[in-house]
Amino acid sequence: MNPKCARCDKTVYPMEKLSCLDKAWHKGCFNCEVCKTTLTMKSYKGYQKKPYCNAHYPTTRFTAVADTPENMRLKKQQEQVSNVHYQAQHRENLQKFTAVADNPESQRVKKQQQFTGATYNQGHATTAGSRWEQDQASRPPPQQTYDEPEPEPEPEPASHQSYTQDAYRQPEPEPEPEPEPEPEPAYQADPEPEPAAGGNRMRAMFDYEAADEDEIGFVEGDTALDVEVVDDGWVTATIERTGQRGMAPSNYFEPM
Repeated sequence: MNPKCARCDKTVYPMEKLSCLDKAWHKGCFNCEVCKTTLTMKSYKGYQKKPYCNAHYPTTRFTAVADTPENMRLKKQQEQVSNVHYQAQHRENLQKFTAVADNPESQRVKKQQQFTGATYNQGHATTAGSRWEQDQASRPPPQQTYDEPEPEPEPEPASHQSYTQDAYRQPEPEPEPEPEPEPEPAYQADPEPEPAAGGNRMRAMFDYEAADEDEIGFVEGDTALDVEVVDDGWVTATIERTGQRGMAPSNYFEPM
């Protein structure tokens, strides 16, 4: 069933259908809401599912609020409420802890714990020092050792040295011959590109958005391949840019 036009509320046939803003329009009815200028898919701007031109597109603006006495009173009241809420939370948190008074008994126990810890640390250090002194006293004195000097090797005769040097001398490598330059390849002309396969080819004159599942959408200038006539006013083609294949109105194309 053909849909109704969003502007004139009349039936929109596929030959004159323009799908935009989730609605169907006649090409002549797709104009600006303010100045009634005819729009296209590239020149319109949508706002609340209504088309507008660039000059009459509605813009959002902020409203300045003055500091009136009423607004100042409300602001002060909110601050007082926030302060009261903070103080109530503070008192509630204080009730979760138990305060301990510094009576004479608690102070005596605290001083006793500090004295006990200091005495233990001092005794541990004294014990460690005495043990180290006992270990040093029980060790035997170090013994002095005397190392005899090693005899110096006798010098070899000059004839033996020259023979040894000649025996371990490696022969010098012979220089390699320089490689001959390779001949430059002859210039070959680039092969002419073969024509792309695709059968009948047509070019889109307008933009089109798919309205059903078996239709394809395209933009102005797209190339359609393997064009086949299906019905009066409809063809089946493959859009070269997207690779999608489906039905499209034939009056949107022109032969190439």
